[in-house]
Amino acid sequence: MKTVLMVAEKPSLAQSIAKILSRGNMSSHKGLNGACSVHEYTGTFAGQPVRFKMTSVCGHVMTLDFLGKYNKWDKVDPAELFSQAPTEKKEANPKLNMVKFLQVEGRGCDYIVLWLDCDKEGENICFEVLDAVLPVMNKAHSNEKTVFRARFSSITDTDICNAMARLGEPDHNEALSVDARQELDLRIGCAFTRFQTKYFQGKYGDLDSSLISFGPCQTPTLGFCVERHDKIQSFKPETYWVLQAKVNTDKDKSLLLDWDRVRVFDREIAQMFLNMTKLEKEAQVETTSKKEKAKQRPLALNTVEMLRVASSALGMGPQHAMQTAERLYTQGYISYPRTETTHYPENFDLKGSLRQQANHPYWADTVKRLLSEGINRPRKGHDAGDHPPITPMRSATEAELGGDAWRLYEYITRHFIATVSHDCKYLQSTISFRIGPELFTCSGKTVISPGFTEIMPWQSVPLEESLPTCQRGDTFAVGEVKMLEKQTSPPDYLTEAELITLMEKHGIGTDASIPVHINNICQRNYVTVESGRRLKPTNLGIVLVHGYYKIDAELVLPTIRSAVEKQLNLIAQGKADYRQVLGHTLDVFKRKFHYFVDSIAGMDELMEVSFSPLAATGKPLSRCGKCHRFMKYIQAKPSRLHCSHCDETYTLPQNGTIKLYKELRCPLDDFELVLWSSGSRGKSYPLCPYCYNHPPFRDMKKGMGCNECTHPTCQHSLSMLGIGQCVECESGVLVLDPTSGPKWKVACNKCNVVAHCFENAHRVRVSSDTCNTCEAALLDVDFNKAKSPLPGDETQHTGCVFCDPIFQELVELKHAASCHPMHRGGPGRRQGRGRGRGRRPPGKPNPKRPKDKMSALAAYFV
Repeated sequence: MKTVLMVAEKPSLAQSIAKILSRGNMSSHKGLNGACSVHEYTGTFAGQPVRFKMTSVCGHVMTLDFLGKYNKWDKVDPAELFSQAPTEKKEANPKLNMVKFLQVEGRGCDYIVLWLDCDKEGENICFEVLDAVLPVMNKAHSNEKTVFRARFSSITDTDICNAMARLGEPDHNEALSVDARQELDLRIGCAFTRFQTKYFQGKYGDLDSSLISFGPCQTPTLGFCVERHDKIQSFKPETYWVLQAKVNTDKDKSLLLDWDRVRVFDREIAQMFLNMTKLEKEAQVETTSKKEKAKQRPLALNTVEMLRVASSALGMGPQHAMQTAERLYTQGYISYPRTETTHYPENFDLKGSLRQQANHPYWADTVKRLLSEGINRPRKGHDAGDHPPITPMRSATEAELGGDAWRLYEYITRHFIATVSHDCKYLQSTISFRIGPELFTCSGKTVISPGFTEIMPWQSVPLEESLPTCQRGDTFAVGEVKMLEKQTSPPDYLTEAELITLMEKHGIGTDASIPVHINNICQRNYVTVESGRRLKPTNLGIVLVHGYYKIDAELVLPTIRSAVEKQLNLIAQGKADYRQVLGHTLDVFKRKFHYFVDSIAGMDELMEVSFSPLAATGKPLSRCGKCHRFMKYIQAKPSRLHCSHCDETYTLPQNGTIKLYKELRCPLDDFELVLWSSGSRGKSYPLCPYCYNHPPFRDMKKGMGCNECTHPTCQHSLSMLGIGQCVECESGVLVLDPTSGPKWKVACNKCNVVAHCFENAHRVRVSSDTCNTCEAALLDVDFNKAKSPLPGDETQHTGCVFCDPIFQELVELKHAASCHPMHRGGPGRRQGRGRGRGRRPPGKPNPKRPKDKMSALAAYFV
């Protein structure tokens, strides 16, 4: 029996599709990577009985990156990244072993059906999967077709079964357009980012940003925010005057009238008009009109409109809204949420989608009435040729979804019902009055038929006081005429919804990437999200944009990126050559980069006004080993030490606190040690600022503290304080924290495992002796006599923290509160137990390691 491998984009998607196609008659098991399941069932394919294997990836299998030295900021001129730096596809998440997993599941298969998301990114992932699987599949006979592509827009029985019945082929051109975008963004973004980050962080200490990034889409996005900020700052308010009249219709009722001239900017002119009207006793009706008008139902919902509403009405950031929509899609509640289309195809089953909502407690009455009276065909929108508009696929309740997922689902459903409802009809009445020589007007609206506003009440026509019945020539008593002084006001900061509109208008990003670009400028500290989800640029964001304008406005204007997006779309349509587009665009940006580097002084002049030099920033903390003067600790991101005398800057671990470590010095370079800590519940370790940036030994890497230093005799090093192999990551070593007493801690130097031990001990030292059972270093512990937990009033004990039964009762394993990713576990370092003694080859089990060696510690993970 032949085998068909089917691959979806996410594990939950694979399970849903397999359930539909197998009608629930399937067996499931976890794959070797632990993240993806494999669902198996039997059926027919191409007219023959086959075994189906349905599994998934977790997004992109591969990512593009530079090779070797080109990944190191200090060793390569950023200009080389445009053409000389070779790139390669690497696994996007090495821990998942996705390539190996796909090859194991694909080995011996005869056919492959790709169920990746039906957009350009999904098409690109199709070919990543094929690159991994095709070499291990059974060879096809003659011209037999073995690769198939399923195209679908929702996770419903109908859509999935139809997709399986109409399998096509993956689109190589669309995949190439994604490859081109990835390479352009990598080369251009990295070159500009590396240059300006190194240049400005080496000069200024209060930028408060760990990365001063540039992005071909990110930077124009920031540009829109700063452009609005500049308009606000340059705005000069003007005073103007308006006349306001009031006429009495009944004894207790009056109408407020609007002046037909609206406003004047000359007080004397306004006063003249006031003088001409305020003495009048009567207002005469000049004209009356009544006109039936319609407020149109909304167009079908696409991604950009969904993101706009999520931000402006639901208070959800674009990225959070997109993630929520994707979850609703994979769970089968809505159709595919990434679409530019606002027009339903003629064969779309609108009534079927509407019937799904016929028993919903919130809108059942509206839906049933529409089904009985007949739905209104949705307005003709834009057909982008990708996916149908975002549509609810099945009914759901607030209790079922909860929180933001329900609020977004509710909006999507109400919007869909509104698109097949009737327009809102209302009667607009207008009366024009003459008071002296001046004309004044009032108007009112009366709803005739609420139409779609019944399901979208926030769109309803506001209730207004009804106007009196009158005709030309009628007169009413004038209550008062007064002059009001007002001022023009500046525009407000851009909302996320307004920014999304601008990005769509100018072709910056795609419906899927727009939320990412907005999130990036927030995370980079270029803008802050204020109340009403308004985006206010920071000093850094403002200076960067002004600097780009000063040097090369095209770096920040949307025009050049918009042109690139059009070229990428031509690649996707097969109308442009991938290599030519890539080569031409990189050549343009390479020239711009060289001009930017040569002209950086222009941006630097702006930086000098807003930020302080390194020498004037921070507080003295520890002494430099070269000049023995105090170096200043700069706390703003990225935190670092700066020696103004030597003009040297030393990076430090982030996301923690730094303080001087007992004025002790490194035996290698005479720099004073500092202590990094992630908090009282976390881990801490000393480090030498110089060794941290310039590793002294071959087996050390940049960014290692004393707890990873292999100095053979230094009292702070791994060699002297290391105890034994970590119980979780098994690539790190548990190291005694000598500063933690009396609440002593042992922490892994790679992952975030922390063992609290020997509370109230007077002293804890790492012995030079090792355990006969597991080769870990022994600990010498001295307890206070009044609080000693040792039997027989003993105060001293030496033993192995892993094997000694007395010590096992005194150890509690936890995870550190926080830990910088730089210090998490990685394979291939220090595989032995205690401080490098008796190391075994990587991957070999330790024959002396007892199965119950850490009953007290390992119980934490059970």
